[in-house]
Amino acid sequence: MPDILVRNIDKDLLERLKTRAEQNNRSLQKELIALLNAFVGEQQLSSDETASKIRDSLRGRVHTDSAKLLRADRRNIR
Repeated sequence: MPDILVRNIDKDLLERLKTRAEQNNRSLQKELIALLNAFVGEQQLSSDETASKIRDSLRGRVHTDSAKLLRADRRNIR
């Protein structure tokens, strides 16, 4: 597996990372890998894939026309 070298890490940051690793019962290396995976994720979806995923999650639900809701809301404010 490839290696990554990160230079000039602030001592306070390094201590916080070590503390976090210890709290999670992991080595510093495994903690950093977990953090990178959590931040970057396993796979980046394209915009089209993200839109498709959202459409699929909303399919079959009943949605109210937002224009009707806005009109009703504006009538109640005045």
